[in-house]
Amino acid sequence: MKKRHALIFIALVSIVSSCEKDPIIRTDKNVGISTVAYYPNITLTGEVVIAVANGTSFTEPGVKAQAGGADVPVVTSGTIDTNVDGVYTLTYTATNVDGVSTAHRTVAVYTTDADAATHDLSGKYFRAATGLTATWSKIGPGVYTVLNPAGSGIGISLVVVAINPTGYTISVPDQ
Repeated sequence: MKKRHALIFIALVSIVSSCEKDPIIRTDKNVGISTVAYYPNITLTGEVVIAVANGTSFTEPGVKAQAGGADVPVVTSGTIDTNVDGVYTLTYTATNVDGVSTAHRTVAVYTTDADAATHDLSGKYFRAATGLTATWSKIGPGVYTVLNPAGSGIGISLVVVAINPTGYTISVPDQ
């Protein structure tokens, strides 16, 4: 019986020791049989929402994209008319062999009278009906970003641009 156990043990050891694992080959695009994807990562320089006074110029603060440590070209679409009040969106697109990424910047062109420019409506506004708040942040004279503008559970992460052009009049242009 002991000889039988010894022979089984020797057989198992020889089977296990004779197995070879295939080496995992790693390259910059592959790990074994898997392909590594490097999607473009877009980085905006400066703020995501920018206020520009009507009649002045807008200068793009900068944008770049990288994928796997290499620069990827960025294409910008959208226009801004700094002579027409409104909220404009610039879209940045970076494409490589693995896919497409996009990012956005909002530019608010505004006209604010001297009285409204001195107001600061920044703060948290509580809505008793929902128990939630809308948060206003001043980004320029009479220009605000508003997080959760309705103060409700719907759109809780929504951000809009509100403009106080004169007195205490507030407008939320199309965006």
